Amino acid sequence: MPTVRTRLAALAAASTLLMAACGDDAPSGAGASADDGSAPAGEWTYTDGSGATTTLDETPTRIVAHASAAAALMSFGIEPVGIYADTPVADDLALQDLDLSGIEVVGEEWSVINVEAVAALDPDLIVSEWWPMEEAYSGMEEGTNHETLSEIAPVVGVAQGPSIVQMIEDYAELATSLGADLDGPEVAAARERFDAAVAGFEEATAAKPALSVLAVSPSEEGLYVAVPEYAAELSDFVDWGLGLIVPERPDPGFEYWETLSWENADTYQADLIIVDQRGYPANLELAQDQPTWSSLTAAEAGAVAVWPAYWVRTYDDYAGALAELTAAIDAADENLVP
Repeated sequence: MPTVRTRLAALAAASTLLMAACGDDAPSGAGASADDGSAPAGEWTYTDGSGATTTLDETPTRIVAHASAAAALMSFGIEPVGIYADTPVADDLALQDLDLSGIEVVGEEWSVINVEAVAALDPDLIVSEWWPMEEAYSGMEEGTNHETLSEIAPVVGVAQGPSIVQMIEDYAELATSLGADLDGPEVAAARERFDAAVAGFEEATAAKPALSVLAVSPSEEGLYVAVPEYAAELSDFVDWGLGLIVPERPDPGFEYWETLSWENADTYQADLIIVDQRGYPANLELAQDQPTWSSLTAAEAGAVAVWPAYWVRTYDDYAGALAELTAAIDAADENLVP
């Protein structure tokens, strides 16, 4: 049976094939660079999402990071020397607004990492994300990569958890230990934008307490309906008042979703549908080509918005995503479905 990460990666890869190109305007960084010598001196100790504690004689300055981790660290001014991703870097939503000049890409396919290229970078730390369900780091689920990479440098990772907010805060803690200045004006401004976006989102959901929302990812094989508990951003949305539908029969061994055949696409009706951004808008076009898509009341009414699925790791990205979703909530009819 495929593992959770294997199927998540397969779904993301399928979405990538559909993904429209995005802009690449690059904001400047904030805080300390991982390679500018400004990291704090002395012994470095970090307990990561797996519960393991890593102790080094000096604070790491040469970091190779998974794409999601790289985006989070760079938002706090910590720049890696290398990045590996689950998809082509140009298609990774977490990286698309970042200046990657001078950063070597050492992997652009799930679980395929150029170990020789990593070794040539001479890193003193590899930062990934820890997936508790599989007890593995991103891109290292099959075991071999982790065993090999950990011989080059220690591997640490923030845990995937029930909240993007918590993940960002965990990354902030890691970045601080690496020398980032979280009191800098750019970090503070990003946090202010995020706090304002959350307030706007909560105001919108409070104004429509009966609004029902369905989070989906369309694919050729069927319609994936997301289980909010296992998508950190969806869990945040629920905490902030959004009425997300919880599918009744999550896929065994893959509880992130319930997969519906297109013949059964109308199993759950909602006032608003939010679609996986990783393949948007082409995945929505794929859904619209299915005769049963219009059997969903919200789809027929055009009440469809974007869900920033599994990629947000920064305050700025989260603020932008929340603003778009808030506008969709404001425009939605909470009485569309009886």
